[in-house]
Amino acid sequence: MTQSVVLNKSETTTLTASSKIRLAKDLIAQYSITAGGLMVLMTLLMIFGYLLYVVEPVFRSAEIHSGDSHRINSAPLALGSDELNEVGYFYNPQGQLNFYSLLEQQFNYPSIDLPLLSHQTITSVGRPTDSDVVAFGLSDGQVIISKPSFRLSFRTGIRTITPTVSYPFSDESVMLDPLGKPLDKLAFSVNDEQFSLVALTNDLRVVITRKVASENFMTEEIEWSGNTVQIVDVPAKIDQLILTPSQRLLFILSGNQLHIYDLSLDDIGSAREIIDINDNNANVTAIGVLSGGSSLLVGNSNGVISQWFEVKKQGIRTLTNIRKFKVKASVTAITAEPFRKTFAVTSADGELNLFHSTSEASLLQYSLQREVTNLRFSPRNNALIISDNQQVEFFTVENEHPEVTWSALWQEVWYEGYSEPDYVWQSTSADDDFEPKLSLVPISFGTIKAAFYAMLFAVPIAIAGAIYTAYFMPSGLRKVVKPTVETMEALPTVILGFLAGLWLAPIVETRLPFIMMMLLMLPLVILLFSLIHYHLPIALKQLFNEELSSLLLIPLLLLTGWGCYEFSPIFEEVLMQGDARQFISNELGINFDQRNALVVGIAMGFAVIPTIFSITEDAIFSVPGHLTNGSLALGATRWQTLIGVVLLTASPGIFSAVMMGLGRAVGETMIVLMATGNTPIMDWNIFEGMRTLSANIAVEMPESEVGSTHYRVLFLAAFVLFVFTFIFNTIAELVRQNLREKYGSL
Repeated sequence: MTQSVVLNKSETTTLTASSKIRLAKDLIAQYSITAGGLMVLMTLLMIFGYLLYVVEPVFRSAEIHSGDSHRINSAPLALGSDELNEVGYFYNPQGQLNFYSLLEQQFNYPSIDLPLLSHQTITSVGRPTDSDVVAFGLSDGQVIISKPSFRLSFRTGIRTITPTVSYPFSDESVMLDPLGKPLDKLAFSVNDEQFSLVALTNDLRVVITRKVASENFMTEEIEWSGNTVQIVDVPAKIDQLILTPSQRLLFILSGNQLHIYDLSLDDIGSAREIIDINDNNANVTAIGVLSGGSSLLVGNSNGVISQWFEVKKQGIRTLTNIRKFKVKASVTAITAEPFRKTFAVTSADGELNLFHSTSEASLLQYSLQREVTNLRFSPRNNALIISDNQQVEFFTVENEHPEVTWSALWQEVWYEGYSEPDYVWQSTSADDDFEPKLSLVPISFGTIKAAFYAMLFAVPIAIAGAIYTAYFMPSGLRKVVKPTVETMEALPTVILGFLAGLWLAPIVETRLPFIMMMLLMLPLVILLFSLIHYHLPIALKQLFNEELSSLLLIPLLLLTGWGCYEFSPIFEEVLMQGDARQFISNELGINFDQRNALVVGIAMGFAVIPTIFSITEDAIFSVPGHLTNGSLALGATRWQTLIGVVLLTASPGIFSAVMMGLGRAVGETMIVLMATGNTPIMDWNIFEGMRTLSANIAVEMPESEVGSTHYRVLFLAAFVLFVFTFIFNTIAELVRQNLREKYGSL
């Protein structure tokens, strides 16, 4: 009896020690799993937060801050600053170029006189929006073209700026009017290859000089040569001359009418187009040109600023009023940034307004409390120089990302040169005057399109295969098939994309009837085989076990594929006139690209099938046996049990599988990057490509400037993609949890 008590104590001690060890293990596992889950959640939150951190600056409002001011005696003819905003300058009416320091440490710079003769006075000024070169029309019909220059030097580690003046074409003046009449108004445009001058003389003649650069083969110096012509048919009253940066079009403002001349013609003759550009019940008070020269800005006495550019209508390009902006009082001056679509407007009530044309955004309003005679953006768009009759004032401008607004990202925008508003993604160009088009709609649409065709291909195959594998397939064959399909998920998507782009896409293009016949014939052959097998005599069926009956489909499908391949040329010759691609393009009017949605659907569907198959098969196989047995015991057939019991019970898991596959398709990068044309178009056409969010990021992120608008919008695209996949995966996980709760106790 005593020995028995001792054994019980030993057992109790052993059990207690074992329980403590088990409890310790349980606690370690619990805390480890909890910590792992929290780390995953924290990682997602950190990714979410970092994306927002990078994207947030694009939605900041513009700001302006008053800076240095410089006293003057009269309104300047032209003004500006260097690229670093350290030295400002202005030309006074006497022909002097004056420099002044914009730094806290003031420097005194000497004034520089332009090479004016004693009998010459400045009568007009012409200056391009995108250049610091200034042309001065003189009283004897000549023009002096000068440019402020800033030389950097380093002595004993100290950087010094020495402002000076240069003459890009000649130290001497250019004779514009052979009759020597004063030039009352002047328009000037220049590029690396040529420059043009258009002037109105005081006897109401419009003369044009265009000079083209050529290299002297002996001295290797650049020489400028050209001729002077005169436009005869001009309005009697001319208020302003504007020459586009391309030097192709000349705009002459006469009252509220705009006369448009095409200078590219050998015989300019009369105006190509004459239109009224004033707003209703208002008069034109100011006019300007946006960077690139494609758009004209017209200010009115009622405070309306309208944007005009050429639109092709019925085969003819005509100047069209596109959009309007509004200020509180009559517009007095308009100036545009050198290389962006932002422009500044001053009004009669002393207010300064900043707008962006493409995004139609009003960026800021600032009260100057005085009338402005001249204003100009700095070369890097980060400052405004404003003058009246008494002072020149410098303002710093914080306006890094004016192109981005909600409407520009998600609504139709009417871009320069387009016939109508549209969704467009075109972030870069070789032209500095390019108008960025940053609509996320085309690439979001491309993401949905690619996922749709991939799911259209993958879902029927994956779910049907999972149903057969889990419910009908013999266990011996299932042990081979299921791991094999799941192994497919380990295939690198870059390999699938490579094969799709370089192997499958040419086959689809050259053997399109073969692909179409395969998509039609394979399901029919499977159904026909099933029907024949069902009606075979029982004695014949008993010769083959279930595994062998299923495997007979493999050679049959291979034979079907071979037959489709061999007969596809005949099919193409009879029904498609020998060329399927030309038939689709010409006869059906459907665009055809080699790398299209059909290729992406097949390749990406192949990548998505294992995910959907595995989860669906597990869901069906996990249906409790007593449910199926009960249904069969009540007299239901296996098909009736499958449809009425198994699929209903497993439907949450099947839905979860589809959502997981959709999330995988939405986030796929390499396949859509290599198997599509990466063209951001919006068309459900299966024979055209697309550009997805993930592929767009992969293509453009390496070439984007860090911190630029383009860079941050790509992060915004990543954020949108993150939200898409997060929503899909969250819904899938919620459904999976509901499945476990609902059927875990069965």
